[in-house]
Amino acid sequence: MNEEIVQLTLLQSIDHVIDSIDSEIQEEQDALDAKNGELADRESTISELTGRIESLEKERRTLEVEIADEMVHVKDRQSKMMQVQTGREQTALLKEIEDGKKGVKEKEEKVVAIMEEVEQLTAEIEENRNLFKGETELLQEETEKVKKAIAAINKKKKTQEKKRATQAKKLKVQLLKKYDNLRKHRNGLGVVNVLAGVCQGCFMAIPPQQYNLLLRGEDHFDCPTCQRIMYHEPVEVAEEPKKAKKKAVKKKK
Repeated sequence: MNEEIVQLTLLQSIDHVIDSIDSEIQEEQDALDAKNGELADRESTISELTGRIESLEKERRTLEVEIADEMVHVKDRQSKMMQVQTGREQTALLKEIEDGKKGVKEKEEKVVAIMEEVEQLTAEIEENRNLFKGETELLQEETEKVKKAIAAINKKKKTQEKKRATQAKKLKVQLLKKYDNLRKHRNGLGVVNVLAGVCQGCFMAIPPQQYNLLLRGEDHFDCPTCQRIMYHEPVEVAEEPKKAKKKAVKKKK
């Protein structure tokens, strides 16, 4: 195999280890972010419930003022009953009094319903506050664990980064730049094997003439479809299937 390709594949294997380390770090951070999000949702729920209570209390106070006004009006109509001269006037006052009492009763029922809802919401807030407190304490503990875990993972990453720096020096500047650019834009894969005339990066067939040149192992080429740097390395048959085949032959004999 071409020496440049050998060095490139070694570099890519180191890069894959670094990528897996980065993924490990990201997973730790994502899990922590998710818990932070859950805590923020809990806090938002408490805020919404508190806002609902404030709105209900405002409505209750308005109703109580209206009830007081209605009661004053009913008493005023009742006192005027002694002064009316005709049955028609008396009927009209009675209707005002009944309507007033009915309005007062409806508003009082609304006040009771509001008070019951406020009581229920207050209990929900208390429950959520207790959960929030416990979850906050757990999150603080988890944050410390994640920090330590990421610090340990970063030590492994620094070791691999040193190996990468050493390996990168073995490549020509332009080739390294090309490889890094391909990795950036081709899902972390800059150099790929070609098997049976098919690029293992984009899984598209390459021209037969180019494949024949690759088979010689003297040079490397770019995939005409994905532009990744190509090489050819035959896949070795695993030892176990070989052994199994030999056993099968012996049995046949």
